[in-house]
Amino acid sequence: MKLRAVSAALPSRKVTNADILELIGEHSADHFTGDLQRVQRKVGNLLSYTGSDTRYWLDADERPIDLLRAAADSAMAQSDIAPEQVELLIYTGVGRGFLEPGGAYHSAAAIGLRNAHCFDILDACMSWTRAVQLAESLFRTGQYRNAMIVNAKFAVSRGGAVMPHVFRLERLEDLLSTLPAYTLGEAATATVLTADDVNEPWRFRFISRPELAPLCNITLNGYEGYCDPSDKLAHNGVGVFTSFGFDMHEVGRDEVHAVFDQLNPPVDEVAALFTHASSKRLWQDFADTIGLGSVIHHVYDRIGNVVSASVPAAVASAIGTGQLRPGQRAVGLVGSAGMSFGAFTFVL
Repeated sequence: MKLRAVSAALPSRKVTNADILELIGEHSADHFTGDLQRVQRKVGNLLSYTGSDTRYWLDADERPIDLLRAAADSAMAQSDIAPEQVELLIYTGVGRGFLEPGGAYHSAAAIGLRNAHCFDILDACMSWTRAVQLAESLFRTGQYRNAMIVNAKFAVSRGGAVMPHVFRLERLEDLLSTLPAYTLGEAATATVLTADDVNEPWRFRFISRPELAPLCNITLNGYEGYCDPSDKLAHNGVGVFTSFGFDMHEVGRDEVHAVFDQLNPPVDEVAALFTHASSKRLWQDFADTIGLGSVIHHVYDRIGNVVSASVPAAVASAIGTGQLRPGQRAVGLVGSAGMSFGAFTFVL
């Protein structure tokens, strides 16, 4: 399997850490008990500590489908693959407008993919990585030659699971389940993969820890019937993003080490390391411990945590800057709600 092209499209509204603090003040003023300015300072310090700086959200006249179409058109142009040649479309966005049908169908219609088989993969921040592995498996059947993976991560600026709910704080302790929301950015990505023979196949390794599923969730009405009880589920309300980021990073450190060890890539050959964009500082510290600190390609500080679009957006950035060139090796590391941990390596 060959990665032929990857493209990212960002909305135009630039949101700084200072803007985040203003939004917390705006939505918490009538609800918070205590010193709200102290909490805002704490959030600002925590965001700076993680390496957060800016992220991009939809402006009033922008639509997710238009940015997804722009990313897809760019990826097809880069790869010299025409819309009618795409035989498989996988949608991996956590952000979505439909529970039924899958987002892949509306995406295919918008892009003009008349011959593509369509379906979704939903596995939180791991969705893109799972989709790439599945695409490679499907290529091996001989049924498909060209595939596209798309993502439209737009869940912040127009209501839904984040705004304004998690910006409405009542007490300091609320930060334990809301802080990751303040790092979120929005983006669309498109990845074109082909079944071309290459010198070395992609390799993947995964670890799943389902007992940690309550640490990060967006529940639906009636969720109680589909899980065992936990005080962390719907902690911020049904349908509202809840993420215990401190706990997730604490647990995830050892698991990411373990999955990386299972992958066991040739470290000396790696030109670029891509990680889930949840914290620049913590991922940099991890990269340093495995000898890849000098090649990690960060996007978190510039575009925020764009969930399952984090890795493809970083790959697009690294190719654009020339850090990753054809024939060079890359490694990806992802930690995700679920919880799951993934590592993969490929040669561009």
